[in-house]
Amino acid sequence: MTAHNNTSTANDGLTHFDATGQAHMVDVGSKNETHRIAVASGIIRMKPETLSIIESGTAKKGDVLGIARIAAIMAAKRTSDLIPLCHPLALTRVTVDFSIDAAHSSIHCTAQVETFGKTGVEMEALTAVQIGLLTIYDMCKAVDRGMVMSDIKVLEKHGGKSGDWTAA
Repeated sequence: MTAHNNTSTANDGLTHFDATGQAHMVDVGSKNETHRIAVASGIIRMKPETLSIIESGTAKKGDVLGIARIAAIMAAKRTSDLIPLCHPLALTRVTVDFSIDAAHSSIHCTAQVETFGKTGVEMEALTAVQIGLLTIYDMCKAVDRGMVMSDIKVLEKHGGKSGDWTAA
């Protein structure tokens, strides 16, 4: 095992590293259980023809946005299986909404995730958005391999010791 020369103070606020710089799962045992909410969003841009196929419901693989919504919800529930240091959480609510922006030939995805627990749900909301957008890509790649996903971000979080936070 290699020794780490860690000269930073308290790992500069990075909670997933111990005093020696080793990765670890954060101990949330002493935290209070509170109602935790996180909202995340992202966008997928595509050709206008691709957006028309999605809107008309004529994609060969089926209802693109319906399937993407289910995939996003499933992904939120499986976040701790995908991201090594995330705690497995009992989610109490996951909502996923898609809005079509015809002027920019894009679809905006917003996910809200909730739990009553000792740690936040930002990663679950971000995972839901990413997988929702990836599912749209997967279902439409046969007609548009140039789709671009971007602007994936946390919009707000509520609950816990740090309280409420909203993106600027």
